[in-house]
Amino acid sequence: MVLPPHAHVVSSLWGTDAEAERHIGYWAERTSAGWVDGVSAHVRNNLIPGFEPTGVGAQYDGHFRQPYFLDRVGRLADTLHQDGTILTVQMILQGGMPHAASSTLSGPVVNQVPHALTREEIDWFVAEYAHGAQQIALAGADGAEVHLNHDDMLEYFLSPLTNHRTDEYGGDLAGRLHFPLRILAAIRGAMGPDRIVGVRLNLREEEPGGYGIDGPDGAIAIARALEASGHVDYLSCAIGSPWGNPSYIQSQHHRPAEWSALAGRVKEAVSLPVVYTGRVTSPAVAEELLAAGHADAVGMARAMIADGKLLTKAQAGRPEDIRPCVGGNECISRRVVEGTPFSCAVNPEAGKEADRSFATRTATRRILVIGGGPAGMETAGLAAERGHQVTLWEAGHSLGGQLRIAANAPCHEDYRSYLAWQERRLATAGVEITTGQRADAQGVEAFSADHVVVATGASARTPDISGVDLPHVHTAYSVLADDEQRIALGEHVLVVAQDDHLAPLSVADFLATRGHRVTLVHGTAAPGPLLSRYILGSILARLDAGGVTLRASEQPVSIEDGRVAVRHVYSGTTRAIERVDSVVLSCGAVPESALHDELRTRGIAADIIGDAYAPRRLVFATKQARELALAL
Repeated sequence: MVLPPHAHVVSSLWGTDAEAERHIGYWAERTSAGWVDGVSAHVRNNLIPGFEPTGVGAQYDGHFRQPYFLDRVGRLADTLHQDGTILTVQMILQGGMPHAASSTLSGPVVNQVPHALTREEIDWFVAEYAHGAQQIALAGADGAEVHLNHDDMLEYFLSPLTNHRTDEYGGDLAGRLHFPLRILAAIRGAMGPDRIVGVRLNLREEEPGGYGIDGPDGAIAIARALEASGHVDYLSCAIGSPWGNPSYIQSQHHRPAEWSALAGRVKEAVSLPVVYTGRVTSPAVAEELLAAGHADAVGMARAMIADGKLLTKAQAGRPEDIRPCVGGNECISRRVVEGTPFSCAVNPEAGKEADRSFATRTATRRILVIGGGPAGMETAGLAAERGHQVTLWEAGHSLGGQLRIAANAPCHEDYRSYLAWQERRLATAGVEITTGQRADAQGVEAFSADHVVVATGASARTPDISGVDLPHVHTAYSVLADDEQRIALGEHVLVVAQDDHLAPLSVADFLATRGHRVTLVHGTAAPGPLLSRYILGSILARLDAGGVTLRASEQPVSIEDGRVAVRHVYSGTTRAIERVDSVVLSCGAVPESALHDELRTRGIAADIIGDAYAPRRLVFATKQARELALAL
């Protein structure tokens, strides 16, 4: 078991002292893996004065040149070494902004032309990597992993797509590997023979002109050349591009360990140990790919964010107690798109382990939680685990709220697993659950709880569009919940998207898989503007394969039988979409806050949480639940 680098999205090892403590505390909670490839460290850029690097991980001085590198990495190494956990440091120059082999673009979504390195600059980088390796050794870490993938400067040299050089650093595979092999030799020389040197390798590129698994330029040939160099101790094999389908952080739209057989091809070709990472969602999935001979070790990142005790629970024979990752990529997307702090959608405690804030309370209080959706369930579970006596009332006949409906969309099966885990958790914690009970202010007052939490959720929002009340207009909720397909939608379904995240795209995917011809109309310039590149490519690929038509920057202004008029939001031009059989509204939700309002008028103190306050997403509900539970 290997934990690949990912804690930099949780908390920065290079930030304030408090952030560094959180970073170290996060890894300390997960040392049962035995091997933490836990430091994402960027190499210094070689820039002309005034040039501003851009892209993922854009750095001026890099991390190895920071005065606190030895202290921070040394403290992490000491923490992990206490129970024998190995620490390796990944050396990165990702983003390729501005450095590359040639002034060539690596894909269709980033169009900034890079700077082609000169021989003198190549020599400079070799020395810089050697310095970084010396720092790794001085800090007491156990080795280095060279980032040779995912739009790293070194991948740009390795790739036939981006390396068009005619000197000794270009041409055939041997020429394209010349620069990376020089760096590996320098790292080995700087660290000595007793430390580990590994390579993170992409199993294939996701763009025409890039390398695949086979052939003279393929991943197998690259792996053999790396082994033949004598500088490499292991290969960490990954998949995906920084933008495509899949991204290198694969979303819920892909099967668990879908590409592990490709790593198995590499393992057959070399004697080096091979690590596979890529949507390994559970210990069972890890065991399957190991048993199939696809790898010698397995990397798990998001699954370990979701449950830091994953391995200890598996070792204890309690796999059902492992909190499942749902693969929605909120852990990365919300930071890079919305600029909000890290939070895991299913584990709000992730990244806050060093705070040690969830000690059991000595004073037990009687808590009433009203609403059994994600916010209510998480609040009830956390409060009960802190020692409170918790009762949960749910108006429906099952827990889960809107998440249970969303689970009917394609590739949303993990949400059912999460809800099943929550139900077991609440039972174990002793939460008293009553379903089919709609709360009113009189009943809440009669219950006489010490604290009341209103988590009554939200209802589908109906936009102000002429004709929206016609019988062939439906909400996404009703369509997704229509298990028996009693709603007659006809052939051509128009989806109105007034939601900036995944929901409208998932509804369109759901309808396309049922055989409908789907048109998705969204007022934004691009679909799903709050979706990052780490998830957007996968759902767009599904929609394109399903024949879904996307119409950007348009808003419906009127709905008639067989016809929808749309207005371009910038030009104001109105156009008609003809032969529309039905319309589905995926337009977000409005809060169900009436109970909270009535409680306030009666003078009954109550907190409001989740969609009942303002409709957002699962990650917002669970994060709010944690903060509220801390205050109870």
